Amino acid sequence: MADRERQVTRTFVALADTLVDDFDVAELLHTLVRRCVELLDVAAAGLTLADERGSLQVLASSTEQARLLELFQLGIDEGPCVECFATRAPVLVADVAAQAARWPRFAAEAARQGFASVHALPMRLRKQAIGALNLFGARPGALGADDVDLAQGLADTATIGILQERAIRHGEMMSEQLQTALNSRVTIEQAKGVLAVTGQLGMDEAFAALRGYARSHNLLLGEVARGLAERTLDPALVLTRQRRLP
Repeated sequence: MADRERQVTRTFVALADTLVDDFDVAELLHTLVRRCVELLDVAAAGLTLADERGSLQVLASSTEQARLLELFQLGIDEGPCVECFATRAPVLVADVAAQAARWPRFAAEAARQGFASVHALPMRLRKQAIGALNLFGARPGALGADDVDLAQGLADTATIGILQERAIRHGEMMSEQLQTALNSRVTIEQAKGVLAVTGQLGMDEAFAALRGYARSHNLLLGEVARGLAERTLDPALVLTRQRRLP
């Protein structure tokens, strides 16, 4: 018991180590499935994660047989993993053969791959489900309550890490977009100044010329502004079109 407790502690430490600056989702997921096999009475483990469209994808598997079985059930949209993700609740199957009527094609493929029991645990945070952790047994049998709790705890830890990484990535993207917009605004103001001075125009007229040129040449407003600000675009070309307007 003491040895198992030490293993559990090391596992959570290993998962926490993946949540540092050099966060690697792939490393996190492979660490998770490997440690599940070491800690729990299962022959293999796999993990499926939803992509941006909400479709499940196989991200990590401890064995090739587990990977093939996961791909199979996603392909036919039938099996414990699919049901677990849809309901956001654990799907614990002590004997897959006994559930052949429920999942006929999955049950047959599971037997072919050498698995007799499957336990799928949701990766979720509150009402948001992002995937499922799947545990495969070579023989029929239920997981003990403590093992189910431990597996769910591991899945929850991984979920927090993945959602945190997504939030950071989204935040960085939003920050980059905001900075780009701010930089573009500054460049546009510079370009308006160039046109105003060159053409003796008001700032509104200068902006109208800038915008009109961009539209007529199918160019981005920021792109034309940058050309004017960096002196790679002759302001006379932009102003020529403006003077032609009635």
